[in-house]
Amino acid sequence: MAQSNSWGRPSGFTRRGMMQSVAGALAVNEFLPRDGFAGNVGSMKITELKTFVVGNPWKNWVFVKVNTDQGLSGWGEATGGLETKGPEAQVHELERFVIGEDPLHPERLWQKMHKGLFLGTNVAMNGITIACWDILAKSLNAPLWKLLGGKQNPSLRVYANGWYKGPREPDAFAEEAMRVKSMGYTALKFDPFGSTYRFFDAGEERKSLAIVAAVRKAVGDDMDVLIEAHDRFSVSTAIRIGEELEEYRPMWLETPVMSTDIEATLQVARAIKVPVATGERFTRLGQFLELLAGRVVDIVQPETLGIGGIGGALKAAALAEAAEAFVALHQAQSPYNTAINAHINAVIPNFLIQECFDDFLEPWVSEIMQGVPQVKKGHLEPPEAPGIGVTFDEKAMAKHPYGPNNFLRLFENGWEKRTGGSSH
Repeated sequence: MAQSNSWGRPSGFTRRGMMQSVAGALAVNEFLPRDGFAGNVGSMKITELKTFVVGNPWKNWVFVKVNTDQGLSGWGEATGGLETKGPEAQVHELERFVIGEDPLHPERLWQKMHKGLFLGTNVAMNGITIACWDILAKSLNAPLWKLLGGKQNPSLRVYANGWYKGPREPDAFAEEAMRVKSMGYTALKFDPFGSTYRFFDAGEERKSLAIVAAVRKAVGDDMDVLIEAHDRFSVSTAIRIGEELEEYRPMWLETPVMSTDIEATLQVARAIKVPVATGERFTRLGQFLELLAGRVVDIVQPETLGIGGIGGALKAAALAEAAEAFVALHQAQSPYNTAINAHINAVIPNFLIQECFDDFLEPWVSEIMQGVPQVKKGHLEPPEAPGIGVTFDEKAMAKHPYGPNNFLRLFENGWEKRTGGSSH
């Protein structure tokens, strides 16, 4: 279980002091290979960036393949949440920074793109550098986690998400939750709040709490229940809901208010006993610094594809470690990101739990990629194969093209059925 969010601000604590305390951790990042680690500098060149869009029903997935002049290729992911065409185009627009560069220095390449975009960031540059990390580890015939410092966490506890696709009724939620528990999971997450935006009407609030109560009763006290709020609430509503959830002992309440409104998040975290988890929308490390400086949020959720790829996620974890906070990387993308996050989670000392949708996706997903770690008894292990450890079948991917309706509508009734825009 996560620590309580009841710590007080230490005597003499300042934001400047915290910045100084983490400076050393970030100045020499032991997780990242230094120039020359891969051998001959400039011995390999990127020749091509290819993109592949796979039409998962509730979110199109965007993949990046980086080809080189030595025949070694790497794969990254640039899934942009609820947009597809933009991230795919961004990958190709970044070719001007990437073609001809050495992929064996992924963090140097990330900095080149970052500066070239006038200190901008996007999911495409993170996907490209992830593919370069894949190439780097393959060139050394080693799984990625070995390059990042070795395993501190050989077995990673997982929580199930995306498991619920039925009617928004307490009994139906409870039945499905029991099925998830029977699969060996020890934790599950769900959003019981329907289409709520900022404020509840009384009937919807009662129904949401009834769903939580039914799930807790169904799975018992030996399974962790995590409540997702998808940035839905105003501060006052979030505080009231947080107080009402206490009796059901959730592991956390996730993103109760707009994630990028750090002050609002801190207000909620200070007011309720349920731990607040957030961070998936952050694209700058400074946002984690500001959040953690409040010393009331001690579960952070960097999105690897948003915070700077593998290097950015490791830096965010280092910031969290300096604030004695836990890391639960966000993962609502393809199973490839499950594998990517498994390598990161294996090497960080403050790993808490890993998010996973994989057992509840379309049956054909196993045809387009192989090597993704499988959940067994509520845990998974990072791949042992070289690189990120996942192979792709491009012909199988082509059978599932982009879908114009493959997007969740989180503020419309029936979104939890995860049928995209085709029906509700």
